[in-house]
Amino acid sequence: MMMINSFNDKLDKMFPDPRCELEYNKDYELLIATVLSAQCTDKRVNSCTKVLFSKYKDLDSLSKANKRDIENIIRSCGSYNKKSGYILEIANKLLNECDGKVPNDREYLERLPGVGRKTTNVVLSNLFDVPTIAVDTHVERVSKRLRLAYKNDDVLKVEKKLMKKIPKDKWSRSHHQLVLFGRYICKAIKPECNRCLFYEDCNSKDKKRIENFN
Repeated sequence: MMMINSFNDKLDKMFPDPRCELEYNKDYELLIATVLSAQCTDKRVNSCTKVLFSKYKDLDSLSKANKRDIENIIRSCGSYNKKSGYILEIANKLLNECDGKVPNDREYLERLPGVGRKTTNVVLSNLFDVPTIAVDTHVERVSKRLRLAYKNDDVLKVEKKLMKKIPKDKWSRSHHQLVLFGRYICKAIKPECNRCLFYEDCNSKDKKRIENFN
């Protein structure tokens, strides 16, 4: 297995300025955008939230929105019926329970509808600089391909293993880097191995097929 210093050095070379690609201007906008990003690309979420947050400019107006209207706006994000309900519930809870602010409170956030550990980690990291590693589909895939986690590990096991192997002060940065790495280089289909600095450490079947082809 690779030395972790080398691991972080390589991530820094490939992604020297990592950042969240979800677009937001207010704390609740990031929370809602992250909820919408489940099983959806950030690019598509950004397209939908641009319309949503332009029409409903604050939590109060969003909390009073017509559910069907929200469904129509976020339809392309998938699961729009459930997600529209989540948006309305989140808006109302933040207004009634938190004075309209997203709290720096893991337990509270994880109790919100449609918000799990991954979403909470994203919000805590980006809004409050809390060291976290959010394991989405990209981070999970990359971790397993690079043998940082086992094939059958669930997302919580992957997160815990990454937290042990990566210095705490690099958790949030590494998370963003791993997301970008999985999104643009170590893709699920047709990974761009020629751009990857981890080629020798990779355990991907796609890599083996490429080697056999060559």
